[in-house]
Amino acid sequence: MITLSVRGLPRSTTEESLTALFTEYGVVRSLKMAKDLFSGDCKGFATIDMEGHEARAAIAALDGSELSGSMIRVGLDRPRKGRGGKRR
Repeated sequence: MITLSVRGLPRSTTEESLTALFTEYGVVRSLKMAKDLFSGDCKGFATIDMEGHEARAAIAALDGSELSGSMIRVGLDRPRKGRGGKRR
């Protein structure tokens, strides 16, 4: 299982439209899209879990492509530094 990071999404993006886009390359195991708390609009980024070869195919096809007038960036999700760890 590989987690993809999707950035540059237009505000009008829905979970359904994003799932449909990535389903062309394989099974979307999970999708988490950041939404504005009040309006419910997309904040511009999401994470998607897919199987390895399907995820790599999605990256190759969709990274740098256009979605509703915005260029989207698709790549491997990297864990953020400084989260978790030991408490002092």
